[in-house]
Amino acid sequence: MADFEVIIVGGGLAGLTAAIHLSREGKKVLLLEKKAYPRHKVCGEYLSNEILPYFNFLDIDLETELKPVKITNLLYSTQNAKSTKTSLNLGGIGISRYALDNFLCNKAKKNGAEILIDSVEEINFEKDEFTLKLSSGKEFKTPIVLGAFGKRANLDKSLKREFFKEKSSWLAVKGHYENPDFPEDLVALHNFEGGYCGLSKTETGVVNACYMVSYKSFKKYKNPEEFKEKVLVQNAYLKGFFKNAKPVFKKDLSIAQISFQKKSLINNHILMLGDAAGLIHPLCGNGMAMAIHSAKIASEAVLANFSNTNLDRENLEKQYLQNWNANFRKRLKTGRMLQTILINPIFASTSQNLVKKFPYLLEKIISKTHGQPIV
Repeated sequence: MADFEVIIVGGGLAGLTAAIHLSREGKKVLLLEKKAYPRHKVCGEYLSNEILPYFNFLDIDLETELKPVKITNLLYSTQNAKSTKTSLNLGGIGISRYALDNFLCNKAKKNGAEILIDSVEEINFEKDEFTLKLSSGKEFKTPIVLGAFGKRANLDKSLKREFFKEKSSWLAVKGHYENPDFPEDLVALHNFEGGYCGLSKTETGVVNACYMVSYKSFKKYKNPEEFKEKVLVQNAYLKGFFKNAKPVFKKDLSIAQISFQKKSLINNHILMLGDAAGLIHPLCGNGMAMAIHSAKIASEAVLANFSNTNLDRENLEKQYLQNWNANFRKRLKTGRMLQTILINPIFASTSQNLVKKFPYLLEKIISKTHGQPIV
């Protein structure tokens, strides 16, 4: 007999949002997360306003509860600091994962979802039922598992996912900084040799600085601080920012082995959500919104195909695949192309000149990597 109707593995934005949605509709949900809330995560911390209608549906009121900053403009610069600025049609908010994840966790609990801090060691599927074995020794059974365990996890290896077999050449580093001169309404993206750095304010008033860099560029230096002093500041915008910025963290956070390869959306009947399903390049500024949107797609598929004890697994998986691809496949492809262009100095400079002559091109690029309001 199943212990829960749905078990969600991973408590990031996708997992937490799915827990809120499904528990709101009366499903008995367990969410498993290996680390306690609240905590900081390596993330750009810019959230597109496209998610607001969906959050309203879920009775999630970020404005009243967390008071995020409102972001309406984008500034982009190349390695040689040629820049372009444009307004963001939908706009977005600046909000820390420290506050947001904890807030969503409490909302899920209030809805009736159970949250357990534990690691999943093994997931087995047999006779149309999953058995999950945890590091604590506990075991749970369920007919549905949603995999929301992030960019790269040990479970990816045990599930023999193809992307896990190849090493990725990317890592990300994040820090929070006090810099009162940085505009509250701005998200900035600045290129440097081998990568790019995003800057935007959060609800606390500090600036989140998160950069993505190739191992090839980073491995020449001892640590993030030296990389910052030798490479990041070669971009005049970043030099100006860090010159007047005071670090809040004692040590920058980092994450390695970030893969932008295509990933299987369903593995051994587990529906993959958020970064576990596919990672858009952070320069597109839309990863947080995509994770939340994927939770909606998965939750709706579960609710449409699982009533009482009747589960149409074949149609559940078919519906999820179709809707996920309809919403994200083109965006991920555009993100991969955009990264190839922007980290190449020659391509980046050429594209910058084109955008200067034809400003509408930047708005077009933004629209290709962002979705419409999620209703």
